[in-house]
Amino acid sequence: MLTVLLSSILLSDTVATEKVQNLDEVVIVSEAGRGRKRSVKGQVASIDEHLSELKNVSLVRRGSYAWEPVVNNMQTERLSTTIDGMKIFYACTDKMDPVTSYVESGNLQSISLNSGLDGNPQATGNIGGSLDLKLRKAGFDNDPFHASASAGHEWNGHVQVYGADAALSSHRIYLNAGAFFRHADNYKVGGGDELQFSQFQKVNVFTNAGLRLTEKDMLEATFIFDRASDVGYPALNMDVAKAEGLITSLSYKHLFPGASWETKVYYNHITHEMDDTKRPDVQIHMDMPGKSWTAGVYSLLTTSHKQHDVALNYDLYYNCLFADMTMYPGGAAPMYMVTWPDVGTLNTGVAVTDNVRIGRNQSLRLSAKVAWQQQRLNNEEGYHALKVFFPSMTDAYHQTTGRIAANYQLSIVNCQFNLGAGWGSRAPTVTEAYGYYLNNTFDQYDYIGNPSLKNESAVELNAAVKWHPTERVNVTLDGNVFLFSNYIIGQFETRLSPMTVGAEGVKVYGNISHATIANVSLSWDWQITEHLQWNKKVSYSAGRDADGDALPLISPISWQSEWIYQHQRFQAQATIKGNARQNNYGEKYGETAAKAWTIVNLSAAYQWSMVNGQWSIRFGVENLFDKQYATYADWNHIPQKGRNIYMNLTFEL
Repeated sequence: MLTVLLSSILLSDTVATEKVQNLDEVVIVSEAGRGRKRSVKGQVASIDEHLSELKNVSLVRRGSYAWEPVVNNMQTERLSTTIDGMKIFYACTDKMDPVTSYVESGNLQSISLNSGLDGNPQATGNIGGSLDLKLRKAGFDNDPFHASASAGHEWNGHVQVYGADAALSSHRIYLNAGAFFRHADNYKVGGGDELQFSQFQKVNVFTNAGLRLTEKDMLEATFIFDRASDVGYPALNMDVAKAEGLITSLSYKHLFPGASWETKVYYNHITHEMDDTKRPDVQIHMDMPGKSWTAGVYSLLTTSHKQHDVALNYDLYYNCLFADMTMYPGGAAPMYMVTWPDVGTLNTGVAVTDNVRIGRNQSLRLSAKVAWQQQRLNNEEGYHALKVFFPSMTDAYHQTTGRIAANYQLSIVNCQFNLGAGWGSRAPTVTEAYGYYLNNTFDQYDYIGNPSLKNESAVELNAAVKWHPTERVNVTLDGNVFLFSNYIIGQFETRLSPMTVGAEGVKVYGNISHATIANVSLSWDWQITEHLQWNKKVSYSAGRDADGDALPLISPISWQSEWIYQHQRFQAQATIKGNARQNNYGEKYGETAAKAWTIVNLSAAYQWSMVNGQWSIRFGVENLFDKQYATYADWNHIPQKGRNIYMNLTFEL
């Protein structure tokens, strides 16, 4: 467990409060109040590209846009993703719009990851881990005025990226606002063939504001509007006409001696509309809209006393999910079906963490959360459709979930040892419990939810050793194992017939007695000379169900090696990365093996000052040798981009 020291100015430019947070990894997207980015692509890098820098994260890719984060080889169902602590839920039954797709890198300061059950205070059901996207705010007592603009172009797919933002800051108020635009045509895979339906377009507008009421009391507000349109998904049967998100929040902060208290209320609304009108040879045209809205509040108290850094959090949210489908068979009357029966979820919980310093070289982190949840099916038609399969079901359910974790850290000379354990549970998702004939193009089966599912639970064991033989060399070996009970997964139901044309059958979500997912990685960083650094990482994962069969979407052996040269304002980077052949794949669950692959990326960046501003230019080439390949997480093995040359320019005033 990596301990990250975050210092933030809370009172004024002379008074600072330090917070200690145990995070497994943090990607710094931008400096506070500034626009400079760590990614090799700079400010125009997508959220997906920033997420890929986290060592425990991989991404399921269904197209060029809105990749689904996977942590410790677990997908959305077993993760918690928040934006500044706010709960947000996607509106697409096919997971075309993960929470991360509704923000832009121009509006983010950092992405923090808690691996496994030791989640952030607002996280619920985070067996695999939790991601929190921290918004970039100008803050009090920063530069009185700051502005930046950026433009980028990628030749493969003719990707255009434009962004601009400005910030005002004083002791009393701050305000920052900006806009981002992306447009991409179909891209070419290795060898030069064009991949149809891989285009997209997106606009994002945001503003953050703060008002200091007194020296110890502050108000902060956030507004984000994000709209993606004409989004192609080559791995699926349908595209997206519109994915639109409105995210708002208002928070109050009060400072005490050695403590702070923040209370935030928020509301967000997501609209998602699938579209097959541009697909050739559509046998039955379908409209498939989905809606999600969430209102919530959390109140977080943090304090330090002697050897303890304590955080106490209360949160509550109400979410509504509704999706339906209308089919238009030629010459026949339209057919209507509710796929998410307007499920209202009320969830409330209490979380506590305590970072205990034991002497000079030991620490202990304890965390726990308990949450209560009630779900009600508000759509009569959807409720009665499910009741045909589950006659004893009711229109309301409640669950209690929880988690507890402990992590111990010991530092001896040039070594650091970490040992952790935890237990946690999650309630079934709306899709798993109440989904109705949802087609999964991964295995070509229609899926039906199961209201009688038991809560899934897991025990996590993790360990890490970090060795620093010299000031220039760091070596880390870490691993974890998750032992599941009542693991939730789709199970064959031969008594039912599929509804989707071409589907191979029907699966109903069910519990299996147990399953196991294990991950291990070895990495090292070597500062070879003052200007040259070499980083290397190798990872291995395995997943098995109760019968000993491989679980789907578990990463094969992966590796990455990068060389970074930096001298004054110039930086160059060469990266070689790849996967071994996927020998252990979930054939039982419709998965086919992914081939081994290796690619080479090159990049360079240079910064200079001119006309009272700071300029930076970045350029590079991805997939240098135009390799045609697909990773294990590319849905239906859709190939990645072939050779891609890009260049970005950023100006800051």
